[in-house]
Amino acid sequence: MTRITQRTSEPANAQRGSSTEHAATDTPRFKSEDLFQQQREVEIDHQGRIYRLRLTQLNKLILTA
Repeated sequence: MTRITQRTSEPANAQRGSSTEHAATDTPRFKSEDLFQQQREVEIDHQGRIYRLRLTQLNKLILTA
């Protein structure tokens, strides 16, 4: 899984999601391609509860419990 930790500041008019770099934070960022690995759905176990993260036909993300 690719984790991007490079810090940078984006111009105010930068399009959201247009860059692999993000504002100066310690928040990890993952590429959706790395999470899905050629699948349309992944399961996330959070404190024993399973969540499903799905990729729609319009390439939107839906998280359900």
